[in-house]
Amino acid sequence: MPKKDDDTKKPASETAPDQRWKLQVFYLCFYGFMTQIRPGESFITPYLLGADKNFTQAEVTNVITPVLTYSYMAMLVPIFLLTDYLRYKPVLVLQSLSHISIWLLLVLGTSVLAMQLMEFFYGVTMAARIAYSSYIFSLVAPSRYQRMASYSRSAVLLGVFTSSVLGQLCVTLGGVSFLTLNYVSLGFVTFGLVLTLFLERPRRSLFFNRPQEAGDGAASAELAKMAGGDSGGDARGWREAVLCRMLREVGALARQPQLRLWSLWWVFNSAGYYLMLYYVQILWNEIYPATDNSRVYNGGVDAASTLLGAVASFAAGYVKIRWTLWSELVIGVVTAFQAGLLLLMNTTTNIWLCYAAYVLFRGSYQFLVPIAIFQIATSLSKELCALVFGVNTFFATVLKTIITIIVADKRGLGLSVHPQFYVYFGYFTLLAVVYLLAAVSVGIRHSRRKQPAELALAQERPQLPTEVPAQEKSPEAGAMRA
Repeated sequence: MPKKDDDTKKPASETAPDQRWKLQVFYLCFYGFMTQIRPGESFITPYLLGADKNFTQAEVTNVITPVLTYSYMAMLVPIFLLTDYLRYKPVLVLQSLSHISIWLLLVLGTSVLAMQLMEFFYGVTMAARIAYSSYIFSLVAPSRYQRMASYSRSAVLLGVFTSSVLGQLCVTLGGVSFLTLNYVSLGFVTFGLVLTLFLERPRRSLFFNRPQEAGDGAASAELAKMAGGDSGGDARGWREAVLCRMLREVGALARQPQLRLWSLWWVFNSAGYYLMLYYVQILWNEIYPATDNSRVYNGGVDAASTLLGAVASFAAGYVKIRWTLWSELVIGVVTAFQAGLLLLMNTTTNIWLCYAAYVLFRGSYQFLVPIAIFQIATSLSKELCALVFGVNTFFATVLKTIITIIVADKRGLGLSVHPQFYVYFGYFTLLAVVYLLAAVSVGIRHSRRKQPAELALAQERPQLPTEVPAQEKSPEAGAMRA
């Protein structure tokens, strides 16, 4: 009987037959893999600048590409909230429809406005990535979160790698034109929409559709506590109370030095990282304006950088140091290394050297990502963790938008790609200087705390021989008096 009662209290994800949740996770991973197969993605910029579309570099750099940043910022918060409120699947459908729109516009569009609309839908797909990464939490028990999340992430990375290799093989060995490659990509994203329709819509989510059963564990208890301790209260009141209290708690958590440091790294470094990512293909085309499509190796470079990023992320899990003491120094050294790579990419005339610098830049960034995730998430609940990363990503997107308006947009400075990369080099150099100065400050504070302790220990050592006998005599003296 007790066993039966315990079973009734378990969430559905734990009482469901093993085969069912395993099939659901397998299907989700297969879906994540297949939706990344877009072999034309690595060649969008040369396609726009080439004979197929014949846009000028100024149009692509200063008019078309900035729309991606604006779209991402505009859609990030609404999609973050809708993902949870609508329970993932509708947002994944929206993402698939946006992917189809992107490649329809790439194939059929001929105007700058059509390409700006394409970038808008690209921003929607980027904002909707949160739906896939958080969907896994609704399928499995909390004890399986970490392992299943790694499976879903690995499926995505494998899909990106496969897509890049496939695109490169089609272009280099098969002589496939960029236009044909975009038709192939359109077919794959259409198949991705079909796969999306067969995803099961979860009954629960992290914030708006929380489980009501008492046995749903610590997450439910914590949310109930945040809502005022009354888990059976009004749903609307719960939504308002929980979100407000969680935001206030995020503000309080900002006082923790490690969480603050790595959140700032997430905001400032990811903003610079994605700006480089958006414009690097234009830089490659500037350095090596290949007239022969088979000599464009963007797909191979994306595959290599994805593979190195996966290896770097894996290796980061085995770095065991005292992060409270060394975090600033590690971040500063890596950021300085990235600044040097940006300068190399921008000044070299050798496309292969530029490719290598790009691969190393992405690998170094991906090395720090899992460390940042661990340092931020280690003391947070699942719900607060999602909110903290959402807030960090939002501020990073705002910063990225401000830089884009000033540097890249034609309504701002409207810089061409080489001056832009000098700006990004200066940006990362400034960050590196700040991080290294912070590392020096941490080292000085640590040594000052260490010196008084060592001095006190040194002062105590000479007294030990005289104090110990006295302590040994007192019991004997007491015994004699007795």
